[in-house]
Amino acid sequence: MTDTRTVLVAAGRLTGWIERFAARNGGYTFAAEPGAAVLTGANQCRAVITPPLPLALKEGPPVEAEVIDAIRTAAGSPRTAGVVLIRRGGYSVGVARSGMLIASKTGTRYVQSRTAAGGWSQQRFARRRANQASSLVLEAAERAAAIFGGHPVECIQRGGDRVLAAEVFEQPSLGKYRALPQLPFATVPDPRLVILQRVAMETTAVRITITDPPG
Repeated sequence: MTDTRTVLVAAGRLTGWIERFAARNGGYTFAAEPGAAVLTGANQCRAVITPPLPLALKEGPPVEAEVIDAIRTAAGSPRTAGVVLIRRGGYSVGVARSGMLIASKTGTRYVQSRTAAGGWSQQRFARRRANQASSLVLEAAERAAAIFGGHPVECIQRGGDRVLAAEVFEQPSLGKYRALPQLPFATVPDPRLVILQRVAMETTAVRITITDPPG
C-alpha cells in the first residue's frame, strides 16, 4: 500500500524542492498533465505539481523548464482572494492579496455537539442545533460580504467544515461570489486569526501531491 499526501510550497522555493526530490529519489523523469508537472523518481515516487488555480499550458511537446516556470509564475502572480473558514462554533473571513491578509473578521457562536438521546428530547436538540448552525452561517456570510465588498476579489478560498462552508455561499449576500474560481479546499482546525493568516499565505503556494514508492 502506498501513501499519498499533499504539501504546499512557496513559489520561490519550488526549484529547491525539485532538486531535493531528485536527490532523495535517485533522479526523476518529467511528464506533463493538463495544468500540471509530473515527476517520477527512479524509485517510482511520484510528485504532481500544480498551481493554486487551474493553468492552461502551451500546446505542443512539454518542455520541463517552461512548464515549471509557468506553474511557479502562476502561483506567485498577484491575486486577491476572499477567504472563508468556518467550523462548528466559529469562523474567520478575510481578504488576502498576494498571500498577505489585508482585512479580516473572526467570530464565535456556540453550536451544540451531537447527542445520543432519543425521542422528543433528541428532536428538540436537533432543532436547536440546526438553528445555532444557521445563525453561525448567516453571521459568517454577512461578515464576509461586508469585507469582500471593499476589495476586488478574484477568487475564493474556503476551508474548515465543507457543509458549513457551502451553506455560507448559499446566502444571498454572497451570491455574486459563487461563480469565482475556487482554490483547493483548506483543511484547518478552529478558524482563529492565526489560522486565517496561514491560509492567506497558502493562497499563493504551489500544490504538490506526493505518492510514495510501492513498498
